[in-house]
Amino acid sequence: MKVAVFGRFYNATTTFSVDTLFNYLKKRKIDAYIESEFYKLIDDSDPNKIHYLHNKQFDTLNTSFDLLISIGGDGTILRAITFVKDLGIPIIGINTGRLGFLATIQVNDIERAIQNIIDGKYRLSERSLLTIETSCKNEDISSLNFALNEIAVSRKNTTSMITVETHLNGEYLTSYWSDGLIVSTPTGSTGYSLSCGGPVITPDTNSFVITPIAPHNLSARPLIITDTTEIQLKVTGREESHLVSLDSRIATLENGTIITIKKAPFKIKMIDLLNESFLTTLRKKLLWGEDKRN
Repeated sequence: MKVAVFGRFYNATTTFSVDTLFNYLKKRKIDAYIESEFYKLIDDSDPNKIHYLHNKQFDTLNTSFDLLISIGGDGTILRAITFVKDLGIPIIGINTGRLGFLATIQVNDIERAIQNIIDGKYRLSERSLLTIETSCKNEDISSLNFALNEIAVSRKNTTSMITVETHLNGEYLTSYWSDGLIVSTPTGSTGYSLSCGGPVITPDTNSFVITPIAPHNLSARPLIITDTTEIQLKVTGREESHLVSLDSRIATLENGTIITIKKAPFKIKMIDLLNESFLTTLRKKLLWGEDKRN
């Protein structure tokens, strides 16, 4: 078994997780590689620790890897998919962050979770992604033009609202007068879209959701659409440019640029341990049923 390990931060919680994970992988004689920037971060923080990581590093992944383990929160997993891309390598996350809808292994449960994966005691959940094309070439977007959670357009360098002209499959929907617009996958429905009033969608649903950000027209509401829909956006406003974000990656586009969003031709494989499920996670993270009256 060949495992890739990725992280973005190195703090007290991460230190314990790295130690526990690599000691257990070594015990089980699993070939483990660590992403080079994460390796450097650990080396800078604690040079004495690097010796047991065996100096096995990676800058890119290939199909020889069986698994990618992310150490961090959901944001770290969103970064991890930029390494996996369309390779089909399954991902699982150790949650050293806060909410953790995607990173589901708790710090005190690392060894048991890894053993369950070794024993094949898990399910694979295939997650749809969004892809983006723009009428004006942008290197920041074209190099990694996909997102697992959402693609959003938003205002830049202004407190004024922007207008987002929206077409679905070539048919005009409306022009949102707002701070921006989110196009979310089912995976991303518990993220930015949820905080803007969007619905929770189960990961296996073949749908996307369009959620306006602070719309001026209170009649503007989130809209669920089939994931075969091609979405076209065009932004106008007082400034000459606006922002477009793909998960946590941000680029600037000139106003008037035609943005085309649709379902990506590949999916990301997430590992679900048998004692976990999306509904269990949802109940835990949103504290459903915690009201004392229940």
